[in-house]
Amino acid sequence: MKNFAKGKLILASNSPRRKEILMRFGYEFEIVKSFYKEEKFEKFSFENIKKNSLGKALDVARRIRDDAVIIGADTMVILDSVCLLNKPRDLSEAFTMLKNLSAKTHSVVTSISLVNSKTLENDTKFTETLVTFRKLEDDEIINYINTKNPLDKAGSYGIQDFISDYNAKNPPRESFIKKIEGDYLNVVGFSIDTFEKMLKKF
Repeated sequence: MKNFAKGKLILASNSPRRKEILMRFGYEFEIVKSFYKEEKFEKFSFENIKKNSLGKALDVARRIRDDAVIIGADTMVILDSVCLLNKPRDLSEAFTMLKNLSAKTHSVVTSISLVNSKTLENDTKFTETLVTFRKLEDDEIINYINTKNPLDKAGSYGIQDFISDYNAKNPPRESFIKKIEGDYLNVVGFSIDTFEKMLKKF
């Protein structure tokens, strides 16, 4: 297991996907729920997504006494450059989102913020991945939203439902995903490559 020499790591998130990624790459960490209320935005900007990832980490950093590095993260799905697809409110909205993503390329941006719990020194980095959907039929979308849980995912889908990092460059024909350009794990919700580069500098 990887340990952080200058203290411990705390993940300010209940996301099972971020937890799984950190565990998969051998990191020892604790989870402390952040009470920061995520802001919902209609349009994407790097400043907006940073507000959420940094806000989550700062909330936890201010509440603990331990010497630790706090990890905050937020993922946004952007269609047509500015249209922001948040987590759907219901299955009807999930259907509409996936219908809008059909046969188009969208961007997935994840913001990772690290905060020193003692000094509140912080750093934020962004990772962007382009995802192209093939043309989707209505019955395929209905089957997906009825068998998976799209309500806790930005854009109404989890890329891990269709492809893994092992076949990301050559998605199966039946997958919703036609092509992915960039970091696969970023679309899952946490770029381990970006995180490790940040941690080394931090």
